[in-house]
Amino acid sequence: MALQQQLALRYIRTKFKLLSAISKKRAAEKAFELFCTPQHRNKKALPSIFEKAEKIQFPFLNYKIQGYRWNKGQEKKVLILHGFESSVVNFDHYVKPLLKKDYEVLAFDAPAHGRSTGKIFNALLYKEFIETIYRNYGPIKSFLAHSLGGLALSLALEDIEHDASYKVALIAPATETTTAVDFFFSYLKLDPTLRREFDQVILEKSGHPTEWFSITRAAKQIKATVLWVHDKDDNMTPYSDIQTLVNAHYPNFHFLITEGLGHRRIYRDSKVTKTIVEFL
Repeated sequence: MALQQQLALRYIRTKFKLLSAISKKRAAEKAFELFCTPQHRNKKALPSIFEKAEKIQFPFLNYKIQGYRWNKGQEKKVLILHGFESSVVNFDHYVKPLLKKDYEVLAFDAPAHGRSTGKIFNALLYKEFIETIYRNYGPIKSFLAHSLGGLALSLALEDIEHDASYKVALIAPATETTTAVDFFFSYLKLDPTLRREFDQVILEKSGHPTEWFSITRAAKQIKATVLWVHDKDDNMTPYSDIQTLVNAHYPNFHFLITEGLGHRRIYRDSKVTKTIVEFL
């Protein structure tokens, strides 16, 4: 970790320690705000395939969304969904092979990511964002989603009428939000007594407890045919979180388990890419 990052982390830890001593409720609210604030925005130069895309802009709530479309008018459509602090430009290598399969390909930077505006982001907002794209650019029956995009898509599919003809490729999805919060508290060394207040903030803002934001819970409502790709060495969305789902043996869920690829290299791996494209 660079010195600047170490100093910033030390400052944040000290800030929350002091704030917690004054008001646990206020500290929890500020912690949740930080939890929902991407610290990195991917705005690298557009890959050549994105330069050739139709550029799409549309308003979503208070955000200005940047999107891309290829092969407009094709019967089949696929939507690419990125993860937290990521961008759809990271999935450029999927576009060309999907075009060869005669897909209309849709890809959007989510609010507070890439070239879309905003600062705050969370799974419920992402869910609403996906549902808006589905209504405005659908019907869409194929999806490729990484990390937080996988959780948000799973939540959206609980409300989108669909069947087994829908195809969903989940790559290292954020399976359990409770795990993400655990990691957040551990990384920032937050006072464990803040956790109850933190969970209460989530409940008050969303109407759902933290454990509701779970693919394990949502899976019972998902009728789509799912290819789930996960790495045993993933330190962001741990493999242990998916064991309950693997053991459930849902007939529409199919798992591809890898080793040594972690959380991000997995979606760039050539074998993984080939498997996902063939599945879709």
